Parts: sequence; structure tokens; C-alpha cells
Amino acid sequence: MSHTPIDRSLVSDQVFQALCDSILAGSYGPGESLPTQRQLAADFGVNLAPVREAIKRLEQLRLVEVRQGDAMRVRNWRSNGGLDMVGHVIFGAAGMHRPTLCAVMEARAAMLAEVARLAADRRTDEHSQRLQELAGQIAGAESPQAAQALDFAFFTEMIGAAGNVVYMLIMNTLRDLYFAHSELFIAMFEDHEQSAPLYSAASEAIAAGAGPAAAGQVAELAELQAGRLQDALA
Repeated sequence: MSHTPIDRSLVSDQVFQALCDSILAGSYGPGESLPTQRQLAADFGVNLAPVREAIKRLEQLRLVEVRQGDAMRVRNWRSNGGLDMVGHVIFGAAGMHRPTLCAVMEARAAMLAEVARLAADRRTDEHSQRLQELAGQIAGAESPQAAQALDFAFFTEMIGAAGNVVYMLIMNTLRDLYFAHSELFIAMFEDHEQSAPLYSAASEAIAAGAGPAAAGQVAELAELQAGRLQDALA
């Protein structure tokens, strides 16, 4: 397929995004060869350096496989991709992909409920105190934006209390996506005064070592937030 020449600013980023969007849209199917780097450079109207940088990023995402002496071949991102693919799938050239966004919210709810259960088993007094402080701050937040930042801090602290490094790495991966599109997720916090008691109840259950209760409160909170987001997008 042909590509439209692009602006010279942030050239490698633009080349990467164009190729990423083409692969995710199915313009290049799994196993199919990409054009050579020289051909891509000619198509985009750029030199080879930004094309090489873009290809490296595609390799890191496991979207393409590059072998010496062989063509650059597209990989099946559903079979080979990692969590860092989520943002590219949701916010592609075709617009927001709602099914993937719903899947993220579903996975978020399940993960946070389990994290709450673990936090109740493993928390320290310091964790408990910090969670209760954050819950109180959410109740008194002056704006949805303030509540949004406190929400992330609350769940980051909860994951710290759970002591599970994999959940922490997942949270780190989602952080950039979350704040890069904070305006999309702000709907989850428009009525944060109503959901504030759930943070407090969760923090109290964690402090008391009541894992099932903590998981239940967090699951209810996550479901409420997902519902608000869906209503805003409807």
C-alpha cells in the first residue's frame, strides 16, 4: 500500500504511528511482508533513520519480526502482543475502539478486587493509615480532576500494600495511558462525592484485615466507575 508523505516534526513517531495503525487495521496481515525500509522511506518522503527507529519500536511491541537477510514480517499482535499494545488498540487511526476500552475496565475491576483482598492480608499499619487518609481526601476533593488523581494514588497505595510486583508493573503500564487520556476517564469522577464512601469502606476493611469485604467494596466502586464511563460515552 502507498503512504502519504508526512511532516518533518517528530518524524520517527509519525512513521511508527502510521505503520502501527496500518498493521492494527489489517492493511498488513500476520505473516505478510512489509515493504523494505528504503521503500518505506520513499513512500513517507523521509530518510532511512526515522524508518529504522520506527521499525525498532514495532519490534519492541512485537508487531513485526525482522530477520537478517529476510523481509520484515508482520506478527499476530493478538497472539504475541503485551499490555503495552492496549493504548494503540483503543486509540487507533479509526477512532476509539470501545470493545477494547470495555475490556480494560473489566480487567481493571477484576484486578483491583483481587488486589484489595491481598492488601487486607498483607498491609502494614502505614499502608492502612495512608489508604484511610487518601479516602478522606477523595471525599473532600474540590474537583473531578483532583478526585481522579487521588483515585490513582489510592489504588497505587493499595497495590503497594498487596506487595505483588506484577500488579504494580501492570499499574505502571496503564498509568501513561490513563493520564494521557485523562479527559476521557474524567467522567468516572464527576460525582465523586457519591462514591467516596466506597473508598472509605474499602480502606477500613483493608485495615481490619477483612479481605472479602475489601474486595467487595472495591469491585462495587470499579463497577460504578465503569458504568459512569459507559454512560458518558453513550
